[in-house]
Amino acid sequence: MPIDVQVPDFPESVADGTIVSWRKHPGDPVARSEILADIETDKVVFEIPAPADGVLQEILQNEGATVAARQVIARLEALPAGSGRPALLAARPAIRTADTARAPASQAVLSPSAQKLVADHGLEQEQISGTGRGGRVLKEDVLRFMDGRGTVPAAEAPEPAGTGDEGARPEKRVTMTRLRARIAERLVAAQHTAAILTTFNEVNMRPVMDLRQRYRERFEKEHGVRLGYMSFFVKAAVEALRRFPEINASLDGNDIVYHGYYDIGIAVSSPRGLVVPILRDADRLGMAGVESQIAALGRKSQDGTLSMEEITGGTFTITNGGVFGSLLSTPILNPPQCAILGMHKIEDRPVAENGQVVIRPMMYVALSYDHRIIDGREAVQFLVAVKEMIEDPARILLEV
Repeated sequence: MPIDVQVPDFPESVADGTIVSWRKHPGDPVARSEILADIETDKVVFEIPAPADGVLQEILQNEGATVAARQVIARLEALPAGSGRPALLAARPAIRTADTARAPASQAVLSPSAQKLVADHGLEQEQISGTGRGGRVLKEDVLRFMDGRGTVPAAEAPEPAGTGDEGARPEKRVTMTRLRARIAERLVAAQHTAAILTTFNEVNMRPVMDLRQRYRERFEKEHGVRLGYMSFFVKAAVEALRRFPEINASLDGNDIVYHGYYDIGIAVSSPRGLVVPILRDADRLGMAGVESQIAALGRKSQDGTLSMEEITGGTFTITNGGVFGSLLSTPILNPPQCAILGMHKIEDRPVAENGQVVIRPMMYVALSYDHRIIDGREAVQFLVAVKEMIEDPARILLEV
């Protein structure tokens, strides 16, 4: 008996999604709750589980199709009642043998574009490592493999300027992912609607670096997580937000909403683009709790398994361009929040201390803020408070 595979209900803020990959193909046996496909929205990737044990009968919506909530995208042929898992396993070889029109099993983990490249150029799939979800071989993996052999066609991989045939002007056109399009939309909206200003300061990182060096091994042994710099900045930001509640606010139409809680967004780079998972109630977390949650959210960002709840909301954001080598930047607001703190690369620089020039590990910090609701005085004092607590970490614990 056929069973419909439907798109799940999306959250209110999500209208539709795009099928980015099918993990199963027609004729494949599947177990109940086994993942059939991935659907990307402008916020997260949803996994579509099989509603029952059976065989994937047909796919109604191919990769790249835009789908709505509760839309039927595939059909399963259910196993007879009571047949259980053994029957499912027994069905596998029979289906493989009968389905002679399908590609062999070794090609089942290739995306359609990757499969075409492999076929067109007579490549051995077994030699290509996949970087997609579940080891799926993507088009980029095939191109990287061909590039290593010096066989990448010019139409697929443009050569650097000044190389290749004289007069050649190769191009590559790629459609934006839904997440990238959403990021672009939000950033342009922020630029057009907010009065964004940025104030800068610099922080002597030596006290934090010494404290981290002194307790790092014990901290990791005690809590099972590494001690990074981000937890110091999170705790310093929370304390500064307590002192300057104007910074911990957001706009809702003509209303200013002052938040009495501290949900701190940590901007991270993921394979899908920039995402901002949220540390809920960061004021109630200790240093180990902050580091543990950051590590867990970072892993989910890389795996593409962040839930809608984990990236929705937030009252203030911290971004660290220093991990990529940025020395100084002006971070852009994450609407409807009205401020964002930017961390940067730690670099030894000469500074004046007590009338003498000394070398210290310094970091530039930046606070971008919406001048419509935050005055320069509060913005500057907030950043100074963060600086003072990082340069004297005991103040974070004592809240002074």
